[in-house]
Amino acid sequence: YRLALEHPFPAAVEDAAAVYEQLLQDGIAPERLAIAGDSAGGGLTVATLLAVRDAGAALPAAAACISPWLDLTMSGASIETKADEDPMLDAATLERMAAAYAGPADRRAAGISPLFADLQGLPEILVHVGTAELLLDDALRFVAALRKAGVEVSLDAYDDMIHVWHAFAAILPEGREAIERIGAFFRRRLSD
Repeated sequence: YRLALEHPFPAAVEDAAAVYEQLLQDGIAPERLAIAGDSAGGGLTVATLLAVRDAGAALPAAAACISPWLDLTMSGASIETKADEDPMLDAATLERMAAAYAGPADRRAAGISPLFADLQGLPEILVHVGTAELLLDDALRFVAALRKAGVEVSLDAYDDMIHVWHAFAAILPEGREAIERIGAFFRRRLSD
């Protein structure tokens, strides 16, 4: 998909939704599809689900969000309270990335900050988050919003893990475990 700075919102969401819709046109059944992403890709995962839903297309069987960035307004308290615990992110970098992605658009828009969207009708979602990461509150508030909207959601909060600890699976047992849990979740959902 097209990337900011050159291609700010809504380019990435349009591209991701177009790829998904092409899979449907190619005859792949939606119950055999899943979407996943980490960090900003977790936000793009949800924004894509919303775009597909709003276009009236059939939704995939499930989605997974790993350490998702869902609030580009950065209103979650963990942006500050976890600043000394998470070496992967910092507020200044997030602010630069948010400005590049959103451009002049309202950062509370559903496609930019899916945390603030109407989440009704989305498929089952698995959310992974570490308790030591800056985006902890994004994940926790998102799970609460999904439950309020009647969406089936599972939350795996890993103690003392930092942003996208899955990337260290080669040396981190918790990373391997988390990846295995995502695989099991998708196998279960895609075989129903």
